Amino acid sequence: MKKALLVIDYTVDFVAVDGALTCGDPGIALENYITALTEQFLDEGCFVAMPVDVHEIDDPYHPETTQFPPHNIRGTSGRELYGSLQQLYEQRSESIHWMDKTRFSAFAGTDLELLLRARNIVEVHLVGVCTDICILHTVVDAYNRGFDIVIHEQGVASFDMAGHEWALKHFENTLGATVIH
Repeated sequence: MKKALLVIDYTVDFVAVDGALTCGDPGIALENYITALTEQFLDEGCFVAMPVDVHEIDDPYHPETTQFPPHNIRGTSGRELYGSLQQLYEQRSESIHWMDKTRFSAFAGTDLELLLRARNIVEVHLVGVCTDICILHTVVDAYNRGFDIVIHEQGVASFDMAGHEWALKHFENTLGATVIH
């Protein structure tokens, strides 16, 4: 079965202690797992995509402008991948598909589904942040498109622990995802 890895929003703004909209320690704790898993998927020749939130400063047409503090602003260091994942990306960028996304779901307004279907990918693995926001919305869209879904519990986090726990249960109990504990 062909599989892909989606590394969602693992950026400085969402992970670093001083990030603009950070998960903090729970996000930081994912670094080694996400980097190692990304390297494993690359070494196996699997499709690896990095859907990364992108915003324009003070965009009056984007709902997040009033919902959240400015984050992942185009051209800022906050959009860089966090820690060792950035170094891996720099070393192997020719094998990693970077995707700008402007909504919570990596499928909304992107060509992700086309990229997956062109490669005959059936199973998507997800890691990154936030479990109950961008991971959740991407999983719902993957479910609605008929993909098999695998969530790596050691590779997801949120700034809201109750939301994180709820989302993990929802993935498994409602969306039929496999959650690797």
